[in-house]
Amino acid sequence: MEGIIKLYFPPETPPLSVIAALSLSSSPVTIDSSSSTTVPTFVFSDGRKLTGTSVLLRYVGRSAKSLPGFYGHDAFQSSQIDEWVDYSPVFSSGSEFENACTRVDNYLQSATFLVGHSLSIADVAVWSALAGSGPRWESLRKSKKYQNLVRWFNSISLEYAEPLSKVVAYTAKKGSGKPVSAPSRSKDQQQDVNDKGKPEVDLPGAEIGKVKLRFAPEPSGYLHIGHAKAALLNKYFAERYKGEVIIRFDDTNPAKESNEFVENLVKDIGTLGIKYERVTYTSDYFPELMSMAEKLMREGKAYVDDTPREQMQKERMDGIDSKCRNHTVEENLNLWKEMIAGSERGLQCCVRGKLDMQDPNKAMRDPVYYRCNPMSHHRIGDKYKIYPTYDFACPFVDSIEGITHALRSSEYHDRNAQYYKVLEDMGLRRVEIYEFSRLNLVYTLLSKRKLLWFVQQGLVGGWDDPRFPTVQGIVRRGLKIEALIQFILEQGASKNLNLMEWDKLWTINKKIVDPVCPRHTAVVEERRVLLTLTDGPDEPFVRLIPKHKKFEGAGEKATTFTKRIWIEGADASAISANEEVTLMDWGNAIVKEVTKDEEGRVTALSGVLNLQGSVKTTKLKLTWLPETNELVKLTLTDFDYLITKKKLEEDDEVATFVNPYTKKETLALGDSNMRNLQRGDVIQLERKGYYRCDVPYVKSSKPIVLFSIPDGRQHQPLAAAN
Repeated sequence: MEGIIKLYFPPETPPLSVIAALSLSSSPVTIDSSSSTTVPTFVFSDGRKLTGTSVLLRYVGRSAKSLPGFYGHDAFQSSQIDEWVDYSPVFSSGSEFENACTRVDNYLQSATFLVGHSLSIADVAVWSALAGSGPRWESLRKSKKYQNLVRWFNSISLEYAEPLSKVVAYTAKKGSGKPVSAPSRSKDQQQDVNDKGKPEVDLPGAEIGKVKLRFAPEPSGYLHIGHAKAALLNKYFAERYKGEVIIRFDDTNPAKESNEFVENLVKDIGTLGIKYERVTYTSDYFPELMSMAEKLMREGKAYVDDTPREQMQKERMDGIDSKCRNHTVEENLNLWKEMIAGSERGLQCCVRGKLDMQDPNKAMRDPVYYRCNPMSHHRIGDKYKIYPTYDFACPFVDSIEGITHALRSSEYHDRNAQYYKVLEDMGLRRVEIYEFSRLNLVYTLLSKRKLLWFVQQGLVGGWDDPRFPTVQGIVRRGLKIEALIQFILEQGASKNLNLMEWDKLWTINKKIVDPVCPRHTAVVEERRVLLTLTDGPDEPFVRLIPKHKKFEGAGEKATTFTKRIWIEGADASAISANEEVTLMDWGNAIVKEVTKDEEGRVTALSGVLNLQGSVKTTKLKLTWLPETNELVKLTLTDFDYLITKKKLEEDDEVATFVNPYTKKETLALGDSNMRNLQRGDVIQLERKGYYRCDVPYVKSSKPIVLFSIPDGRQHQPLAAAN
């Protein structure tokens, strides 16, 4: 900071965020609260002044040498911080307090800090606003209403307890009734109040800065919403405990895997915003895994078995020892060599762990460790004829790579004991398993085998089809990644198995897109009707109007006003002669004549403008388009579930439950502004709903393709609509 600085402020309204920032950054500023000034002010030794809480807070943020990133690490982060600093005063508005809490709570579901990965003046501004609100915030902290916000507030309070204690002294002066209390501490934390506090315990034995996690997909398909839950939970815990995540491809089954899947999994992981330390492959460890299998055979902890597969499965179910279980080490190693060579004899064999064939937990009954497979591997070619199973490779690589906590879904619960026993037999460091419930959604396939069947049968356009639950599919359908993150983290690491409705996810998505997406107009082409306004403009004129009345950032659109306008056939059929209607973004009109054909369908309308009429008195509010050659062609696409059964069981034949009608295309006309849409843009078509642009404007003869985005309302099957 520049020279000697004094902070002056009125005693009844101390600028808590500025005081907190000064204390956190150890800035040598003299504080004087006895001044008659009405606004918080910095007075510099040379007489210069800065005034206003947010101005002072930003100055401290820029000047703090001891806290890198206190005002962001780049221009974008600094701008994000500015947004939060400007937003923080909303907590002082009584009516908006809980709305503000809800907003920040939702945001913190996928973030440890408000901006970036370290404390900034954004956190200071919001923390101070809450701390200064006194009993109101204190009562909410004790409830379970804002768990993410409370977790974040408590974490900052504990981690920076000493510097923030200076702020607490001013909260009573601010009129809060009593200082904000620190979050309750455990006995260990009480021993040293300066000890940096741990976040709420989620991972057993986790230590801040020492947590190492892995997300380990098999490259046998694209990343889907079920995998996304595992990936995002790894990300969440790594951020929370200041640890790291690695991506490991579990590439041990060459029959199912390909480079295409590897490339797209990396792409999807990036889409989810997951920061990882590095990418590894189980195949990196094939030599070490082979050595470990041989070591276990020499120690009598594994054996080679040539029992036919079906018989082996039956013996495992019945707890019957294999005839090969007592092979000598020499017999096992000889057969092992045959397996390595991929010989005819080797192809009959597998390696099994010698655990406990009488264990009630069938996962402990001598699981298979290695299989012979002569297929070429997508990454290492024909080098190997044998491949380890997941049950053998996963615990080995987890331990070797230094993983502290292996997150996996509770469907693997019965194999946890096997995982620990395999590590014990290998003589390797223990890795803690942490379970979470698998994400199941109604009418949704999450089996990669069954999804592949749909691709192979040509029932979808590929793995990124908008009817697929893949990350690429749901993003193409119009889901924002922020909504997916919020949806998944709302469930947290719950171990309860739930069949979730899609409605909740799409409702979250609507809350994200609705406040910002531009509004446009479309009229279904079939049976559209011309309304002639006899006193309408003789010459068309253009007016610029907002694309979103409540969000200036959406920009403006050019709307053409003409004597003849198109309205939808369904709207035309609802109009009576001499009825007053509202033409949206124009005003009222009175329809004088309704012309119908022999079948009673409306073919033409005529009327007069009544722009002084009240919108409140009309029953019909109509979207319309001018009759000009500037309109663009649209294809509006609606989708339905791919299957007709709410929950498909593992042994269900997928072909039996294929929905025959999952896609509907409607031709329409759209306003000329839609020529500027880019692929991926999300818009709202007035009175129709939300859409994502999949194919933008290329030429007038080729329609823009828009995909309908569900809004969380009750699902209507497409077949029922026809």
